Amino acid sequence: MRKRNLLTGAALALLLMLPTLVGAADEPTAKSVQTNLDYVWTLIAAALVFFMQAGFACVETGFTRAKNAVNIMMKNLMDFAMGSLFFWAVGFGLMFGASSTGWFGTDGFFLSDFKVGGDPWVLAFWMFQCVFAATSATIVSGAMAERTKFTSYLIYSATLCAFIYPIFGSWAWGGLFHGGGWLEKMGFIDFAGSTVVHSIGGWASLAGAIVIGPRIGKYGKNGEVKAIPGHNIPMAALGVFILWIGWFGFNPGSTTAGNTDTAMIFVNTNLAACAGCVAGMITSWILFKKPDIGMSLNGALAGLVGITAGCANVSPTSSIIIGAIAGVLVVFAVITIDRMHIDDPVGAVSVHGVCGAWGTLAAALFNIEGMTAKLVTTQLIGIGAAFIWSFGCAFILFKVLQATVGLRVTEEEEIEGLDYGEHGSHAYADFLTK
Repeated sequence: MRKRNLLTGAALALLLMLPTLVGAADEPTAKSVQTNLDYVWTLIAAALVFFMQAGFACVETGFTRAKNAVNIMMKNLMDFAMGSLFFWAVGFGLMFGASSTGWFGTDGFFLSDFKVGGDPWVLAFWMFQCVFAATSATIVSGAMAERTKFTSYLIYSATLCAFIYPIFGSWAWGGLFHGGGWLEKMGFIDFAGSTVVHSIGGWASLAGAIVIGPRIGKYGKNGEVKAIPGHNIPMAALGVFILWIGWFGFNPGSTTAGNTDTAMIFVNTNLAACAGCVAGMITSWILFKKPDIGMSLNGALAGLVGITAGCANVSPTSSIIIGAIAGVLVVFAVITIDRMHIDDPVGAVSVHGVCGAWGTLAAALFNIEGMTAKLVTTQLIGIGAAFIWSFGCAFILFKVLQATVGLRVTEEEEIEGLDYGEHGSHAYADFLTK
């Protein structure tokens, strides 16, 4: 017994002496704890934003027909896979490389330059920025759903993540790493990407929908609009909930730091989504005499897109106003775009393009430090630059694809469904789909 007690006492003494034996240099400091927290929060936020790919996949699949479900899922899968590789190879350097021009990275910085012993922050930062690039790319999938050739979509995804998105991103966000773009030097506010991510994707969607044309049967001989209902609204609703969760990585994660700033950003993000959802429901109720589920879901997304630019520089009360206006705006935008015979099955242009522009302007109008004419002008310049760049580049890209590899499937494939024609399979093999 005495021997056991002696051994226990010796072990306890050794444990007490460990800090001295290891040395004070290995003890955590406030700075090292904060650094580690920044890494952990940024990568958790990146995982939440990646989860948004599942949300987009569910929303787009639910709002379209069963015969195209496999195709939608494949596009959302591959735009992340293709986009990540091309953002690694080309896009990241263009977006965040040091720039003497203010237009794009010019120092040849690539993620592959990372060496063992180098600054590991570049890896965490790349991962967070990569999921943003993929988010912008996947927006187009819904707007061009049910009639786009899979091969052409892969080329588009690669081009947007390698070139279109990073170039504009360098103008607004280059200074977050090595670069410094002309828009951010003007004082452009877009904290988490109402314009950089959402409007870039939204305006590319508009170009794609115009070039490819409407689905067969969408518009009558006399121009009347015909509804083509989605096959699985519960799936679409689940997708919106997933996106809502993911946005808590999208907006608060853009701090790339584990600090107290995230609290207000969390609150603003949620309040804007709630206000957009309620406003979308009320607006559809007034217009259609029933509270429409599709408009309510898109209202929530509109509120989220709308608050993304100003989530860190507006008050919670302002976020409710911003979200509510976005919720009303998206309903009228969907109706207007449909009447223009631009077929957007999921409302991507309205949610991401129109409400992204609204949110970017709102960041100036509701700026907690005060609105100025200079700030409003800067925001308008940024909105205009995003439209010209994204719509213009995407329009040219889709026209080139249309003239070369082809952009649209055959009429027979579209009627039968892209699942079998493009992928040789069905999402619901035991059921008749249409």
